[in-house]
Formats: sequence, structure tokens, C-alpha cells
Amino acid sequence: MGDDTGIRVMAEPLKTFCVEVFEELNVPTEDAKIVADNLVSADLRGISSHGVARLRRYVKGLQDGVMLARPETRVVHETPATALIDGGDGLGQPVSRRAMQLAIDKAGQVGAGFVSVRNSNHFGIAGYYSMMALERDMIGISMTNAAVLVVPTFGRNAMLGTNPISVAAPAGEELPFVLDMATSTVPRGKLEVYNRKEEPLPLGWATDESGVPTTDAAQVLDNFIKLAGGGLLSLGGAGELLGGHKGYGMALLVDILSGVLPGAGYANNIYLKDDSGNALPANVGHFFGALRVDGFRPVEQFKATMDDVVRRLKATPKAAGQGRIYIHGEKEFEIAQDRKISGVVLHPKVVADLKAMAEEFGVAYIL
Repeated sequence: MGDDTGIRVMAEPLKTFCVEVFEELNVPTEDAKIVADNLVSADLRGISSHGVARLRRYVKGLQDGVMLARPETRVVHETPATALIDGGDGLGQPVSRRAMQLAIDKAGQVGAGFVSVRNSNHFGIAGYYSMMALERDMIGISMTNAAVLVVPTFGRNAMLGTNPISVAAPAGEELPFVLDMATSTVPRGKLEVYNRKEEPLPLGWATDESGVPTTDAAQVLDNFIKLAGGGLLSLGGAGELLGGHKGYGMALLVDILSGVLPGAGYANNIYLKDDSGNALPANVGHFFGALRVDGFRPVEQFKATMDDVVRRLKATPKAAGQGRIYIHGEKEFEIAQDRKISGVVLHPKVVADLKAMAEEFGVAYIL
């Protein structure tokens, strides 16, 4: 994260490019702008694994008909504080943004709002949605289940997704707290980044088909495609010694709230294929929440206490050789501040793919 080696591209032209590609695939302009904003926001924040490098994935999904450009989304069930939305097999970002906004609106009315989504697809970075609550001085929550990539503790084959969780909480003078994490050691996108750079994985991120830790990103990614076994490890790594069972439990919790609760896919019952090997609708599920801070105490008091918590942590004596203690989200805010001025950083292979899509869809190339 935050790697500055690559090709610099300004954010706004990059968004425009993505929007034009989606429009060529019959995606409504409003939806195209949401997806483009989500992707470029990831690159701005230094999360290149979920940035425009993912554009090809969505293009292929739309071309194959697995993702629908103009889905029929609908509210299936609703109470004053909760709702279930059917995403209609569309792109994950538009329905997710609207679901999070609905959770925020409900929180504004009754103090808390929770909205789940079924029949959706990959929704990008989870922090994009939790941070929406900050604009209303609320605490935001977002999570999603995902393609099967993670082996359960003591297991050999992948059974769960990377199942990310994000929580955002406002502060006063300090930056907001923004936790945005996979419940695996890393998301699949990080393996793709290492594979593009042809660098070995840190030992302990993933296992091969026999369940033995490996540093070969290409091998792990190939095993994913071939369903040959192995996969990513849960937070804490293999076994229980370093708490791998805790990361496994967190991943399962996300699957319950994002998959079981809304009636979406779950465990290895997601991203299924038919008897001919053709991809079926993914049926990814999401879960969003918003809490009104003033439902508990005055907002300004809460923010002042958040500032105090942050300052106390940052003032803690540093470990030998370390010069700074960070709060979750701080690195990303600083990277984004720089990249809004200097441009996002794209790997040459990603730039080459963007050029190929420009030629394929007849849209203006940005470089």
C-alpha cells in the first residue's frame, strides 16, 4: 500500500475513462460514476488491489452476463431500522452505496439503521461505504462476503471469502478512525499485486494445495482457478498459536451477517458454476450499518474523547527503531492527500490493460 513506483495518472481523467467504458457496456451514467468513484478512491488511498486494476473484472462480468448493466433492484423487506435489498445481479457498488445511504437515513430517523443486500457482486473497498456515515457524524459499518479463497483453521481447502469489515468513526481535530480490513491475512488483490511485480509472498499469507505455506503468488492464484486446494490464511495464520482461529471466526461472522442473514450466497455456496463450467450469478451479500453518535452522547463530547484516544495512542513510547504510531485510516488519508495533487500510481500492466480497453470500446485513452 502506498507504493509510488509506477505510472502517475490524475484521478478525474481516470474516473472519466472508467465511466465511458461502463457506458459502452450499457451501464447507466449514474451507476457508472459510482463504480468509477469507488475504484479511483481505492487507488487514491493506496489500495491498488481494489483500484482500476479491477476494471477488467467488471467488464468481463458485464460482457458474460453474470453482472447485469441495468439490474432490477428492489427493497424486499423493511422496518424503521432495517431493510433487505435485492441487488438483481448488478454491479456491487451502486446498490451498496444506496443501501448504505438507506442505513444512514434510517439512523437519522430512529438512531440506528442496518441494511443487508443479496444477489449482488464485488463492491470494491469496504471503507468507501462506512466513511459515508462520517458526513453525518455517525459511526458507519460495512462488510461483505466474497469468493471462496480462505481456508478454515486446520482445513486444506478454501471455504470462506476474505470477508472484509470496515468501521468508521468521526473525530474532532484528529482524522477519523477508519478500519478497513480483510479477515484473511491479505485480500486476493494483494497476491495479484505481488504476481504482477513477480515478487515472492511473505511466508504465512497463503498455502499451497497441500495446506503448506508458500511464497509463490502465481501458484496460489493458479490453484484458485483450478480449484486445486489451498488458499489464503485467516488473520493470525495457520492453526491456533497466533490466533488464526480468531480470524476464521471473524470471517464466519461476516458470512453470517452478509450471506445467511439476507439469503445470499455463503461459504462455498457462492460464485457457483453450472455443469458446463459457466459462471452463474455470484449472489454476493453485503451488510451495512449506521449509528447516530448523539443517540448515546453529544457529538462534540464524543469527538473530543476520540481526539484524546488518538493522541494518547500516538504519544505512546515507540518500539525500538520505530518513529511513529498510526491510527487506522491515517496512512490512507495522507496518501490520498498527496495523490489528489500528484496523481494515482498505476502498475504498467494495469496501464496496458486500460489502453487495451480504450481500443476495445473506442473511448479516449488517458495517457
